[in-house]
Amino acid sequence: MLRLFAMYAIASLLPVFALGMVLAHSYRSNAAARGVSEGRTEASLLAQTSVSPLFTGKRLGQQLSDDEIAALQRMSGPAVASGQIVRLAVRNLSGDVLYASDGDTRPDANAGHESDDGEIGEAAHGEVVSLLTRLDADRNPDSPTGARAVEIYQPLLAGPAHRQVGILELYLPYAPIASDVTAGMGALYRDLGIGLGLLWLLLAAISYSATRRLRAQAARNAYLAEHDVLTGLPNRALFQQRVTEATERAVRTGEQVAVAVIDLDRFKEVNDTLGHGNGDALLIELAHRLGDTVGDGNTVARLGGDEFGLVLVNPGDVDDVHSTLTLLRRLLQQEVEVSGLPLAADASIGFALCPDDGTTVDDLLQHADVAMYVAKATHAGVVRYDAGHDHYDSSKLALVGELRRAIAADELVLHYQPKASVSSGDIVAVEALVRWNHPERGLLYPDAFLPIAEQTGIIDSLTRWVLATALAQIDRWGHAVDGLAVAINISARNLARHDFSESVLRALAASGVAPNRLLLEITETALVADPERAGRSLRRLDTAGVRISIDDFGQGQTSLGYLSTLPLHELKIDKSFVLDMLSDQSHAAIVRSVIDLAHNLGFEVVAEGVETEQILDALNALGCDIAQGYLLARPMPADALPAWLGTHRSNAGSAAAAMA
Repeated sequence: MLRLFAMYAIASLLPVFALGMVLAHSYRSNAAARGVSEGRTEASLLAQTSVSPLFTGKRLGQQLSDDEIAALQRMSGPAVASGQIVRLAVRNLSGDVLYASDGDTRPDANAGHESDDGEIGEAAHGEVVSLLTRLDADRNPDSPTGARAVEIYQPLLAGPAHRQVGILELYLPYAPIASDVTAGMGALYRDLGIGLGLLWLLLAAISYSATRRLRAQAARNAYLAEHDVLTGLPNRALFQQRVTEATERAVRTGEQVAVAVIDLDRFKEVNDTLGHGNGDALLIELAHRLGDTVGDGNTVARLGGDEFGLVLVNPGDVDDVHSTLTLLRRLLQQEVEVSGLPLAADASIGFALCPDDGTTVDDLLQHADVAMYVAKATHAGVVRYDAGHDHYDSSKLALVGELRRAIAADELVLHYQPKASVSSGDIVAVEALVRWNHPERGLLYPDAFLPIAEQTGIIDSLTRWVLATALAQIDRWGHAVDGLAVAINISARNLARHDFSESVLRALAASGVAPNRLLLEITETALVADPERAGRSLRRLDTAGVRISIDDFGQGQTSLGYLSTLPLHELKIDKSFVLDMLSDQSHAAIVRSVIDLAHNLGFEVVAEGVETEQILDALNALGCDIAQGYLLARPMPADALPAWLGTHRSNAGSAAAAMA
């Protein structure tokens, strides 16, 4: 900053100095011109009051009369003697000297018939004579006294008509004028110097202030380029730089580095319910907690939205890292008062270790992100990266953008698998199963794209599409599938949305389908993810007439308390228990127990994976209500379902008639 200021100060001094020189020269020239102007005024006054009255209105001839000469001597003598004038001469209009105070009446004595200002002589018609003024010592080395003098030629006007009769040649001393000019210039130079000095100081002060502001702005810009505006924490760019520095040092020294990603759970609900201002206040408080806790040498950053990043240098072993992150999570869970409301935030944390889980910033961040999603899905709180949980291979990642396009381009289709009563064989519902007609890879089944959809948030758009398409298909089927319900699968991420129930009811209203013809199949994981919110959404849907089913029951961790409090209508036994129930007694016991439990709670029971008549008979013996599987039918396109239903009903009727 000082170098920049010095350069500007020196640069501004040069034009100020040049301006001073120009102004000084201009003032000096003006002062000299003013002196000459004063001399001209004095000469004019002398000509009008003292010389012209001595003559008549007749032009001067070749010589003056004795009386005229005597009068001129009486008038000029005292003035010359006192130094008021240097020389006084009278010329006729031809330029001849008729009288001179010093007695030199030679025709060319001190007379420049031509000078810088014009020519001494009669103008047109002899009426006007030019007035010439100059510093005689500068331009006429033959000055009468050798001293600097102002040489003035003044027309002599005489007579009643004020007719020009001759020319007055007058030399006034320049010394008094020079003295006045010198004194004035001294004061002028002083004032000019002070003024220019103050001007330069002002410019220097302005330059110093501007330099400081520029420096401060540059520092501010540099800070903003690396820090989050809201929280003041390092941003993603600086975080990646810190991760890179830490990992490079770890590789050289053998240290260990932990990289963690922290995502706040249900933060969107705060924004949607209380507004973004309160959401920002919550983020600021949580950021301060993290920043005050991680300690020197470590880094906490805001990666965007409600996501934070953490770099722990030399954190100890895996258990130490897990303990540290668990403490941070508990710290985040402590209540924060925002706008008078006590809010409690929860967080899911995933972490990866360098060098065990990666040595580059991209690998560590991606792996920590994967672990965070596992923590969010399993509600484990803090999870270390495990390659077995990593679904982000390149081929699946490439599907993310394609899947967004596929939803908009109608590349997705729904196939429908019937569900039949075990006792009567009647079709009671169909389950909608999504397929993707990929333009290059052909027909893709859900396991090829649903996991990546759930982990990237596309599942919300996908579920909306499935819901709208299935309801529209019910209307298109008309009486062909009259009375049948359609089941669609709902993920944990769908159910976690605060507006889930509203979106389902809006879709029903738009389609005109009766709510009791919609069955939502929800996994146990979705229920335990946020049981309070799930309960609110499901109760609202149940009130509207929508039926709720627990899918894949037996594989999750559903509390029996949930089953008694949630508005459920159906339990679906996971097919892994049904497929080998005839050969595995423990699985057979589980199937029997689930059927008894569901019936005692007033639920219907659906068995998935029914592929043989023997399994169907065993389920019938246990009192299972509904069967679904390849024995009955494989999933089929929507257009094929009405014909299949007709055939199935016809065969069922024939079988019943034969048995009768």
